[in-house]
Formats: sequence, C-alpha cells, structure tokens
Amino acid sequence: MKKLLFFFYLISLSLFSQKNSDMLSLEEYLGYVKKFHPIVKQAKLISSEGEVKLMKARGGFDPKIEIDFDKKLFKQTRYYNKLSNTFKIPTWYGVEIKANYETNDGIYLNPELKTPKEGLLSAGVSMSLMRGLLINDRMAALKKAKLFNLQTKQEQKILINKIIYEATKTYFKWLKSYRSKEIYLNYLSNAQTRLLNIKKSFESGDKPAIDTLEASINLKNRKLDLEKAKINYIKIKLETSNFLWTVGNTPLELKEEIYPDNKTIKIIDQVLNSSIKNANQFNIEYHPKLIKLELKKKSMIVEKKLRLNNLLPKLDIQYNFLSSKYRSINSFNTSNYKGGIKMNFPLFLRKERGELKLIKLKIKELNFDIATNKVNLKNKINATVKQIESYEQQYIILNELITDYESLVKSEERKFSLGEGSLFLVNYREVKLIENQLKFIDTEYKYLLSKSELLRTLNKYSI
Repeated sequence: MKKLLFFFYLISLSLFSQKNSDMLSLEEYLGYVKKFHPIVKQAKLISSEGEVKLMKARGGFDPKIEIDFDKKLFKQTRYYNKLSNTFKIPTWYGVEIKANYETNDGIYLNPELKTPKEGLLSAGVSMSLMRGLLINDRMAALKKAKLFNLQTKQEQKILINKIIYEATKTYFKWLKSYRSKEIYLNYLSNAQTRLLNIKKSFESGDKPAIDTLEASINLKNRKLDLEKAKINYIKIKLETSNFLWTVGNTPLELKEEIYPDNKTIKIIDQVLNSSIKNANQFNIEYHPKLIKLELKKKSMIVEKKLRLNNLLPKLDIQYNFLSSKYRSINSFNTSNYKGGIKMNFPLFLRKERGELKLIKLKIKELNFDIATNKVNLKNKINATVKQIESYEQQYIILNELITDYESLVKSEERKFSLGEGSLFLVNYREVKLIENQLKFIDTEYKYLLSKSELLRTLNKYSI
C-alpha cells in the first residue's frame, strides 16, 4: 500500500522522469483499477441498489398512523363533524393489529357513525384466513428483496472480476509490446555496429563492397521494424491508460518514460499458479454466476407460491373491541364489539391459473439456463487448463530454439569474421533468431493470458 501511495504521489506531481518512478508494476496498476476505476465504483452501486430495495420492501411492515377529519358547515348549520385516528401494525402472516379513536357529531350525521360524547375507541385485529395467510404480496415482496440483495452482491463480483481481467489482459499486452520493441532496439544496435565494422573491413580491403550494401539494407530493415514496434507500443500504452483513474473520476495518462515491470513476470506466474493448482478442486456450484441464477430461481419460487396461494378464496375477517372510556384499557369487554367477514372467489380463476402457468414456464426455462451454464463453465475450465499445459510445452521448446539459434548466429559471425562465411547467412540466422524470440514473447503473453482467463472463469479477480 505504501508503494501504491508513493506511486500516486509521483503521478500527481508529474515526476515520472525520476529513475525509480519509471517502472509501473502490475500490482500498482491493478491497485488503481480496483480503487478508482468508474466501472468498479459502479459495481459497488449495484450492491447499494439491492440494499435500498430491501429497505423499501421492509417498509411494507412499518406501523402507520392515519388521521381522517371531515366537516361540513352550510348556512350556519353543522351538517357533520367527523374525526378518526387510526394506528396500524402490520405483521408477518397477514395479521394486522389496529387501534382507532373516532368522534363524530352533527345534525345530518349518518346514525351508524354516531359516537358517545367522549368518543369511541376500538382495538382489534384483521386477518386473511385463506388467500394471503401463509404468503401475500407484502411477504413475497420482502422475500424477493432479500434474494435480490444477495443477487446484487454476486453481480458485483462478476462485474469487478470482468474489469480487472480486462485490465490485466491489457497490461500483459503492453508488456508484450514493450519487450518486442526492446528486441528490435537491441538488434538495431547490432546492425549499426556490424555496418561500422564491415565498412572498416572494406576500407582495409578485407571485405567486398557488396557486404557494406547488404549490411546497410539490414540496418534499414531493423529501423523499419523498430518504428513499427514503437507505433504498436504507443497504441497499446494508450489502451493501458484507459484503465487508470484517480480521485474525482480524473483519467490518468502514462507518460512516455513509464514502462511495464519486466522482472515481475515470474512473480505474476507464481501468483497465478497458486490459484490454478486448485482449479480441479473448484466447486462449480459456488461460482457467482450460478449462485446468482439459483437466487433468481428462489425468487421465482416465492412468486410461484404467491400465485399458487391466489387460487384460494379470499376470506378476510376482523374483530374489534369497543369502548367509550379510552383512558382505561380494562373497559373493553366482549359485549361491545364490531366485527365482520368478507369473502371473494372468482369462479373460473383464469387469471390466477394463467399467472401460475407462466411462472412455472419461467422456472423451467431458468433450470435449462442453470444446467447449460454449469456445463459451459466446466468445459471452459477444462479447456483453459489444457491450453495452459500446451503453452507450457511451447514455452520450453521455444526457449531451447532461441538458445540453438543464438549459437548458430555466433557461429556464423565467427566464420564471417574469419572470411569463411557470408553476411547473408549471418543476417538469415539473425532473422530466424528474432522470429523465435518474438514467438517466445507471444507465447509467454498467451500463456499468462490463458492463466488470467482461467482466473476470470473461476471468478478469482473479485475484490
């Protein structure tokens, strides 16, 4: 962390020209991506959205206070004066506890609304006995909100995993282009030195003029290759800058002097290996994508239970004790009460049955999706592991080829210096050596990229 803060300090002050600040390691690079990248911040908002929706669903069980006042006065005649205060407490199983105080009077007041002078206090419960008893819209909304909150956490992991993988992939690409450029730069220096030596040998009469021309052509080819490599490096470096942000959503740009850390390849490889060794033991059921789908399925099952419950008749009852002595709770008794029952039942239930069939079809469709994703993830993991093993073998073979070509180039140069070989063969051997060194770098890039793809599939990049 200290190293990361120090690096940030250097960026802020534009001091990339200092010797110790020119190198940007993968660890520092990903540190900025994880902390400041807008998509990572956006992913964290997804989790916040789930928490807000959960709070909203819990609001369905909040106690409520209702005040209803209605008054009519016309030509100095008080038709009526009605005041009702209600306090409700919703509970889990469709039961609602309610207390009400009302006082009504007036010349034209409906007789059934008339209350004692002290007012009328009622306290009781209302509940659903069939539809809505075990599950109702309020209960289903809260259960689904809890599941959605868990889904957002998995979605957050998937999104962060994706952006860190893309950043890692781009860094490896930048490292590959940097190493390729360094190879062309190194052989440009060799071509310049060789041309100078051949010119001296030509002037002393040891080499023919054609050798100076061939050495000059070779030098121009090296310059051309280097220019192409430089353009490619600049382009990829700009792509790498796309992932660098700082405080206040401010994008950062990599200065010309900054280069990737060439020495951390082995360290990166070791870190990747630690997770890859456990790939075969990875339980696919714990993958965020599958967990998210399973949570979605549970949410649909809640909806299915609700729609199945809607096939039942709607039977609501209520019972309230009545008293005019609101100061004493002991004044309530069973002789003074207000109660009621209400029943509702559609004869054909076509709407309810249609909704139930639709949710059953969606659950079947989701089951197919879960099964397909399981197979795809397993096959992708196995294919990537095999790909890594193949690149490991190519890595070894190319390393041996480079050693052999280096020996051939040295041998041809020694023969040419003794007047037994030709510059054409030296250049030919050197071209083959460069080709294999570039193949080695490309294979190394694909090797690391395959490991990164495996980590992405296993969702190991999440923070």
